[in-house]
Amino acid sequence: MKKYKIIESSEDLEIILKRVREAQEKFSKYSQKQVDEIFKAAAISANKARIRLAQMAVDETKMGVVEDKVVKNHLACEYIYNKYKNEKTCGVIYEDNSSGIQKIACPIGVIGAVIPTTNPTSTTIFKILLALKTRNGIIISPHPRAKDCTSETARIMLEAAIEAGAPEDIIAWIDKPSLDITRHLMSSSDIILATGGPDLVKAAYSSGRPAIGVGAGNTPAIIDDSANILMAVNSIIHSKSFDNGMICASEQAVIVLDSIYDEVKNEFIKRGCHFLADDELERLRGIILVNGSLNSKIVGQSASKIAQMAGISINKGVKLLIGEVENADICEALAHEKLSPILAMYRANSFDDALDIA
Repeated sequence: MKKYKIIESSEDLEIILKRVREAQEKFSKYSQKQVDEIFKAAAISANKARIRLAQMAVDETKMGVVEDKVVKNHLACEYIYNKYKNEKTCGVIYEDNSSGIQKIACPIGVIGAVIPTTNPTSTTIFKILLALKTRNGIIISPHPRAKDCTSETARIMLEAAIEAGAPEDIIAWIDKPSLDITRHLMSSSDIILATGGPDLVKAAYSSGRPAIGVGAGNTPAIIDDSANILMAVNSIIHSKSFDNGMICASEQAVIVLDSIYDEVKNEFIKRGCHFLADDELERLRGIILVNGSLNSKIVGQSASKIAQMAGISINKGVKLLIGEVENADICEALAHEKLSPILAMYRANSFDDALDIA
């Protein structure tokens, strides 16, 4: 295995930034055929390693479900490749002869890619593939709790890209991430792709560089009397339990019209969800937030483990912990994004009332 320059300080990062810029300058002159071969090789290499990388991510972060992370890795490889494989990203991509207009695709330069601990390998795959397809260089900044699996993902894709003809330093990664190095990367990149919590996204937008941020989701779902209740409940359970609820687009609260509330509740119970009694709900509230912020110890954990942490006794195999609550503002712990198989459930008098709660 080739040894790569270790990045553990801002000085190391400056050296690598120079190398990646030089590599990107060469890459910017590649033809569409060359780019597409590199794009394909990197996608295939990551997909072949999807199971091992998923296992690494769970072992290192102690979060999530291996089988679900395999699906996410596969999606990031195959879906992104198939979606963009025929997309023109080099040279003239549009021409209107009647008006004499041409659109020419040019790379941006070096992308600073900040990776979360919740989806480390799949997010790395996704961002590297986008960079390669558009002839950009990329430097990956892992989360400290996911640095090994993130770096391994980048290494696998770099070696496949080089074998397919890419410049040697077109992909790089920070081996020992810290807040200072990440800030340095963000302020030195031509564009930032930041995936993480609100503070990280705010830092990216405040860096003085162009940035695309993906932060907290806190998604509410409304079930009204037009819904297919069986399908709605099963869809929410599947989404909310997938990878132990770490997808930021998964439902954090379900708002149900009064006329069908009992039917929806019974369907959740029938499908293996546990509704919290008042004392259980109070104990759960006590571990969701720490000093007003989400408790990282519950993120990506199973319902049974979270229940154990809160001193709640539940049956083995419970899929979700559901708390029936009324308050939808910041003082209600269950109204926050929870990144775990915990769901808040609200009763609404009407559809307009449901919208207000959402």
